[in-house]
Amino acid sequence: MEHPRIVALYGSPRRQGNTATLLKQAVAGARDAGAQVEEFVLRDLRLSACLEIYSCRQDGECRIRDDFQKVRDQVLASAGLMLASPIFYYAVSAHTKILMDRFHSLWVKKYWVDAQRNPAPGARRKGLFISAGATRGRRLFDGTLLSVRYFFDTLDMDLWKALLYRGLEHEGEAQAHSDYLNETYRAGRDLAEALRAMPPPAPSTDNPEGRYAT
Repeated sequence: MEHPRIVALYGSPRRQGNTATLLKQAVAGARDAGAQVEEFVLRDLRLSACLEIYSCRQDGECRIRDDFQKVRDQVLASAGLMLASPIFYYAVSAHTKILMDRFHSLWVKKYWVDAQRNPAPGARRKGLFISAGATRGRRLFDGTLLSVRYFFDTLDMDLWKALLYRGLEHEGEAQAHSDYLNETYRAGRDLAEALRAMPPPAPSTDNPEGRYAT
């Protein structure tokens, strides 16, 4: 995989927040390693919360038409994902959680709609998660990591690495930590290199126009 495709999702409600700053470093590292990176700032997207109407049980397609489909198609076409979110009440931000919940339509497709098709298992993709929280509690990231792992699993993706930073709250504080900035840059670079070493995904015979034609 010469130039792996990666999607970067900014989950902070602040454009210049700490997780946004750290994710930008990871994006820079991935690009310097030759990856193609598509960035989405979730606060700028038109995303409805999941309404739990379960029309996705018909074919795995979410009937709410907004920017979700654009993000979903890019994520499914990528080899890797970089997700960044601050900690709000021991969970991800509201913007991040809305997107995660909307991907339940993919879970429905995998485990309900396509359950009888027995598709051949594909290669597991890789995801990087970056998070920061204001406090220094020992269990600050426990709940969030559980949610992120299950979210990545829905995408046939493993949590390749999690970079978790305590004691960051006010905008700009991450800039004072060169070790954090260097670590996230290296993580982005290493993710791109790890994805390059993976075999290319097998072409789908289920829908030549793409799994979700819109």
